[in-house]
Amino acid sequence: MTAHSKTIPATLIPGDGIGPEIVESVIEILDAVEAPFVWDRQLAGMAGVDAVNDPLPKQTIESIRRTGLALKGPLTTPVGGGFKSINVTLRQEFGLFANLRPTKTIVPGGRFDDIDLVLFRENLEGYYAAMEHYIPVGEDPKGIALSSGFTSRAECRRIVKYAFDYAVKNNRKTVTIVHKANILKLLTGLFLEEGRKVAEEYKGRIAFNERIVDACAMQLVINPWQFDVVVTTNLFGDILSDLTAGLVGGLGMAPGANIGEKAAVFEAVHGSAPDIAGKGIANPLALLLAAVMMLRHVGHDKQADRIDAAIKKVITDGGVRTKDLGGNTTSKELTAALKQALS
Repeated sequence: MTAHSKTIPATLIPGDGIGPEIVESVIEILDAVEAPFVWDRQLAGMAGVDAVNDPLPKQTIESIRRTGLALKGPLTTPVGGGFKSINVTLRQEFGLFANLRPTKTIVPGGRFDDIDLVLFRENLEGYYAAMEHYIPVGEDPKGIALSSGFTSRAECRRIVKYAFDYAVKNNRKTVTIVHKANILKLLTGLFLEEGRKVAEEYKGRIAFNERIVDACAMQLVINPWQFDVVVTTNLFGDILSDLTAGLVGGLGMAPGANIGEKAAVFEAVHGSAPDIAGKGIANPLALLLAAVMMLRHVGHDKQADRIDAAIKKVITDGGVRTKDLGGNTTSKELTAALKQALS
């Protein structure tokens, strides 16, 4: 029995809103390429709240701990009620230190063509691990809001090294470190300092440059083709990865991966879009692209390549597109066309 004929247990979280619809579509396509995953279906988001009054049930966490691998549809974090962000909780629970967001043109003829860059975002620190509180001023108990983030040398090094290793493995040429060390001299100065040390270790193999975050945002819009692999801190990564998604048509085309030493969670970056849930028009592409990343993560590149080729044939060259991409194809029709291209 070859290593690649073995099954791989994985957690499947259908999610909320359009989540269950796009998850079913993606599972059909994965089945068509005989993907190795054996799914353990679990609840999270509002589905978790409805079932056990918890947006991230213990059973779901235990499942991911067991499989070390998850594919999740979009989730709704309940407003109020003291519920923490599900994504932040997952990242902290499993030490998912690297958020990986590839940005590639799929639908031609947009404002930007031939975009192909990858953004790495540090996932555990910065302002997203913020300690926040109010300071009263006079009669106002909330006169001043105070927030402090933190950055550790170890995590700065780990995320930058991960980006450089990815660049080497995927035949990328350049890594750009994005920071705000001119103003946040300590918080992002440490990130830049460690980044430069890591870059030195890859000298002669991978080119390196650095950008201040505001300049980087402008340059991404003026000339995105100058960027290859970008690595940055948590807050900047969150903002810039949505900007890069906008270069290729929006979050409907944006897959994401959260990678740690012991687990990896793959997701569509967009929300649960309750306004179009059940209408059969949701675009499964972002989640499908996340599933392609998941296949590559477990070393099944052939199946990943087949799905990539089907996407090119059907959507890029064939023009079969859902409403958000300027077409009028339903989710089921798009799924059927992709399966046809795979057969």
